Amino acid sequence: MKRLPFAFACSPYDRVRPIMDGSVPVEGMDFNFIPLVVEETFWRQLRHQEFDGSEMSLSSYIMAASRGDDRFVAIPAFTSRSFRHSGIFINVHKGIRKPEDLKGKRIGVPEYQLTAAVWQRGLLQHEYDVHPRDIRWKSGGEETPGRGEKLKIELPNDIDYAPIPEEKTLSGMLDAGEIDALLAPRAPSCFVNGSLNVKRLWENYREVEADYYRRTRIFPIMHCVVIKHSVYKESPWVAQSLYKALLAAKNITLKNLQTTEALHATLPWLVFETQRTKEIMGEDWWPYGIEKNREAIDALCDYSFEQGLSARKMTIEELFAPETFDEFKI
Repeated sequence: MKRLPFAFACSPYDRVRPIMDGSVPVEGMDFNFIPLVVEETFWRQLRHQEFDGSEMSLSSYIMAASRGDDRFVAIPAFTSRSFRHSGIFINVHKGIRKPEDLKGKRIGVPEYQLTAAVWQRGLLQHEYDVHPRDIRWKSGGEETPGRGEKLKIELPNDIDYAPIPEEKTLSGMLDAGEIDALLAPRAPSCFVNGSLNVKRLWENYREVEADYYRRTRIFPIMHCVVIKHSVYKESPWVAQSLYKALLAAKNITLKNLQTTEALHATLPWLVFETQRTKEIMGEDWWPYGIEKNREAIDALCDYSFEQGLSARKMTIEELFAPETFDEFKI
């Protein structure tokens, strides 16, 4: 039987490496794994539909789907998740001591539609009463001048949103005090390089994020996996085959992180940190599937609509391939 050629773009995370090295096959497919950084993957897929499947910004996918864009269908394998309190950086000379001090400030964001930024604005609004309309938003390249939105956005009239000068970067402007804070998934180079002008809003972010999880039970989802609708329409079985392989690869990784005879990552207290994570988040601390992630997906759909990115409130059933809502049992 002829196997289906399938080009798949994704960052080479530990949780997908068993697929990359062939130890976990993808049933029925001649699988071509293309390792790319996320910004390139999203840009090429959303602008040019270059890949049969890829990881995808969940925010951009929700936003596009709400506007009737049916080029892709998602499966509930979440290649990237992250608590994002740690991704709010401030200029130390701007009088910002707590989240509420962000009101009225100039805050940079690489793209307004970034999933990380949607989560950050959501937690600021719902946990600290800092509404997106309270901020003067500045968008542009974090490290490279001239970055724009992947998909066109139409924000509410009460949102103050403007691009930074073409020749400038958000990292440079934060260091120079030309913006007061930055929301971003990547730590800016000024912070990484030790600038005395920049620090995190929450320097004790691990404790803050753990408390957030205990209260909300949400581990924020950043990226899902999408399949081109044209491929899915011709071969609907690819949704289950790809999901099964991604789930198996992720489960292997979680198991490996707990082995003691030889550490699977270059961290001396890897097993200890894994155990601490399990104590807070349980045995499957990086869940795939619909039911284990309903609360997180619903929250992001709410935030996307509240923030004016989605044209309407999307439901989970509209976003994911129906084949992935249940599983066979023996």
